Amino acid sequence: YPVNPNADEILGLKAYPSVSSIPEPVDVVVVSVPAPKVPKVIEDAGKAGAKFAVIIASGFKEVGNVELEKRVVETARRYGMRVLGPNIFGYVYTPSRINATFGPRDVIPGGVAFITQSGALGIALMGTTIMEGIGVSAIISIGNKADLDDADFLEFFEKDPNTNIVLIYLEGISDGRRFVEVASKVTLQKPIVVIKSGRTEAGARAAASHTGSLAGNIAFYETAFKQSGILFAKSVEEAFDWVKALTWNPLPKGDRIVVITNGGGAGVQASDTLADNGFLLQRPSETLVEEIKKFVPPFASLANPIDITGMAPTEWYYRSVYAALKDPGVDSVVVLYCHTALTHPVEVAEEIIRAVKDVGGLTKPLTVALIGGVEAYEGIKKLTETRIPAYPTPERAAAAMAAIHRYVKYREYVRKRLSYLGKERS
Repeated sequence: YPVNPNADEILGLKAYPSVSSIPEPVDVVVVSVPAPKVPKVIEDAGKAGAKFAVIIASGFKEVGNVELEKRVVETARRYGMRVLGPNIFGYVYTPSRINATFGPRDVIPGGVAFITQSGALGIALMGTTIMEGIGVSAIISIGNKADLDDADFLEFFEKDPNTNIVLIYLEGISDGRRFVEVASKVTLQKPIVVIKSGRTEAGARAAASHTGSLAGNIAFYETAFKQSGILFAKSVEEAFDWVKALTWNPLPKGDRIVVITNGGGAGVQASDTLADNGFLLQRPSETLVEEIKKFVPPFASLANPIDITGMAPTEWYYRSVYAALKDPGVDSVVVLYCHTALTHPVEVAEEIIRAVKDVGGLTKPLTVALIGGVEAYEGIKKLTETRIPAYPTPERAAAAMAAIHRYVKYREYVRKRLSYLGKERS
């Protein structure tokens, strides 16, 4: 129902002069009027029985109008109404086909819930999810967090059957204890990836001027994230890399990671990245080594990384990936391909896809790096379209795999911590 006292019709729909004049019950009111007029709209919506107000308008705490923001929340509470915002771009919930934002329209439905404190960045990242082929269950812009905050939405997503991972762009938290308690419960079931802005003094000042948030000491946030099992990403790129790997892959049963490559340097970079994240490559199983020996030259290195050499045709990628995915001595697989004159990245991508299909789909985590020029990006796109996480560098493929394994370890830590606290309280 469009509401505007100066219009009879908007976009072919009958317009109403006020929320209270709408003849049907109203669940949610999306408010996009100048800040000084918001309290009056909330009062009218409250009288009409609306339970939620989504306040897109800006000009509140973020510019020093703290009292106006307080008045809006106090008015809403008199009527039992909850407030999302102000200073936001709206919200999306794909299972209900709701897109109450001024962001992109063609959001892909899926299992990722995205909570963002930044409006412009949030809208831009909506576009990123479309470009990367990442399906979302919800996109929540929370802005100044005058009422509803991250913890409130984490409680919802913990029980939401349409959500399997949560990504948060976070500038600050007002109730750290509650955030840790709620996030700890969520990470037992679903990963949470957080991009924490304001990590430096300059960034903290920017956050304060942006949404009025106090960014706080980053060391406190890092401790809180560890206690609650949150994966802390330091860049947007890193966060989306991890989300792709976590949402498209099953969880591993152990830490036996195998790296398959046609270039020794790429294998070394992946090994270093995994080691930096606390995962040391182990020698591959004898059954896998014997299987790969059947087709690679005698000078191929069959330690870990398994280097199938620069002369590898596309078929060797199929056979080695198939063997690694089938081998019970392998828990996860990182595949690296450096573009050579002998093969085309798209054809390599097709062989990897075929191997995954022939083993019955992904039953263990797989990440891929296709390293090269335009053709490599075409191969990455092909893999992404089939929900196989693919990247342009060995470091990103390895870091994404490390995030999957780190989540498993964090989840176990949180489980033990909560069990211990439960025993202490009893």
